[in-house]
Amino acid sequence: MVERQTDDLDLDAVFQALSHPTRRALIEQLASGPKSVSELAEPHDVSLAAVSKHLQALDDSNLIEVEEDGRVRRCHLDAAPLGEAFGWLTRYRVFWEDRFDALDDHLEDDDA
Repeated sequence: MVERQTDDLDLDAVFQALSHPTRRALIEQLASGPKSVSELAEPHDVSLAAVSKHLQALDDSNLIEVEEDGRVRRCHLDAAPLGEAFGWLTRYRVFWEDRFDALDDHLEDDDA
C-alpha cells in the first residue's frame, strides 16, 4: 500500500480543482484581484449555485480564500498551491528535457 504525504494530498486537490475549465476561468478572473461571487459568475453561462459549487471546490483545495463582508462574499486568489503544482510539473519538465537531450545525442552518434 502506498502511503501519501500531506503535501501529495494537497497537490491532488489542486490538480482536481484545476481539472474543470470553469474553475480555471475563475482563477484567471481572480488573478486580477479580489471579486465578489456575483462578479465572478457574470461571464459564465451557468447558475449562481453552480459557480458557488466551483468556488467551494477551489476553497477546499486552498486555491482561494472567501471573505464575508455582510451579505457579499469576496474571493481572493491564493497562489501558493499553484506554485507547488508548478514546481511539481517543472521537475518533470526537466526530466523530459534531459531524456530528449540524451536521445538527441544518441541519434547524432548513430548518424556519425
